Amino acid sequence: MSSMIQPKPTPSAKIPFQITDPERIPSPRYFDEAFYKLECERLWPHVWQMACRLEQIPNVGDWIEYKILDKSVLIVRTKDGVKAFHNACRHRGVPIATGHGNCQSQGFICPFHGWRWNINGDNTFVYGKHLFSERQLDKADVALKQCRVELWGGCAFINFDDKAPSFRDSIGPVADRLEAHGMSKLRSEWWYATVLPANWKVAMEAFMEGYHVMRTHPQLQKACPTLYNMMYGQDTGGIGQPADPHLSVRQNIQQQFDQLELLSEGMAGMVHAKEVAIARQLLDVELPDDPMKAVPMWYGIVQDQITKQLRAKGEPIPDLNAVAVSDPVHAVEFLFPHYFLLPFFSSMSSYRIRPLGPESCLFEIWSLTHVAEGQEFKAPMEPTILPYDSADFPPIPRQDYSNIPLQQQGMHASGFEFMRLSKDIEGLISNYERIIDGYLTGIAPDKLAKATQKLGGNFDGKILDLEL
Repeated sequence: MSSMIQPKPTPSAKIPFQITDPERIPSPRYFDEAFYKLECERLWPHVWQMACRLEQIPNVGDWIEYKILDKSVLIVRTKDGVKAFHNACRHRGVPIATGHGNCQSQGFICPFHGWRWNINGDNTFVYGKHLFSERQLDKADVALKQCRVELWGGCAFINFDDKAPSFRDSIGPVADRLEAHGMSKLRSEWWYATVLPANWKVAMEAFMEGYHVMRTHPQLQKACPTLYNMMYGQDTGGIGQPADPHLSVRQNIQQQFDQLELLSEGMAGMVHAKEVAIARQLLDVELPDDPMKAVPMWYGIVQDQITKQLRAKGEPIPDLNAVAVSDPVHAVEFLFPHYFLLPFFSSMSSYRIRPLGPESCLFEIWSLTHVAEGQEFKAPMEPTILPYDSADFPPIPRQDYSNIPLQQQGMHASGFEFMRLSKDIEGLISNYERIIDGYLTGIAPDKLAKATQKLGGNFDGKILDLEL
């Protein structure tokens, strides 16, 4: 197969269902318990994970718990910055806190025997000190164990591996590109969560390509068939509405605006209502007669006005036209292994997916936007948890959630041995899965970090040579 990237031989360990053909992903990777156990043992303890949004811990003493598999970490705002601690009493191992709160006045108190720690993790009280050997109460030994934490994009990221490459070295240049779009100044308006009856990677990979739009989100293709037909081929085969080559400039602009409205209705943060309102003001601006020139010009005018009008309201957004040139980003940007950002204009949506078992995962969605400086703002501290088929979800994730559990069922079908990927637009799935194999087989961390950097900007992308 000429398009297949031949994997380089390595001295690494063999694993079940390892990828040997980058265009074909073995289906048992999505339900086999032994493979899932390997991920728990060899992947999750060594990767950077989005643990919380920083607006959830704005004040000294504020803390919030992050859970992954059987581990719990407390993210704490201290006078010296954000720290993370493994959530276990140094006496008998009981978790010292759950949920979120502020510990500045009393610190953390173990509910079992009352041992206490301050916001810096120092032990401040042991009940019945005289009952313990002196060596058992060594100051450094009874301090809370710190977990590695780095800040980026308005979030705290943790890693259980003290020797892993830094977050920046792992994510690569996409971090700077997203930061140029104001990532660190975004704030969460709402936060939803659901438990999906699907492997976490099935849920992740549903958002690694836009090839599914015509069938899964037909309202988007119907509103703007020219865009989607151009991206994925003219041979719609009855799936989508054919594009009309005779549309006037105004009709083309109306199509673009209709799509913005649907994206806003479908996901909020992806295209915010305030951005749609500004775009609506510009439907009749003067444009060239050629739609190929008029459409990009119209978007430039929209971005210019969003920048100016929202800045006038005190929102700290970048010059959208300038960063579109200097730091272009894709409609979906993926941060390995479990975090997505969906930028469009000045706002974004974000997804985080965590495994709960071989065929179950927790799927969270945030709507992120800029808030005027000085404006009163209260971040959601807990997600609104809904059934995955709830009508209260925005339309776009609701449509995706209708597919994901079905795909999980199909993975078990007799004769379905592997997923057959497009080498040109489903490459991110292959690249992602092969990096997971790299962790499971023990490839050197620096090589994995270099490979992971290639995932930035790979949405709808090609299968790449990861040099693993």
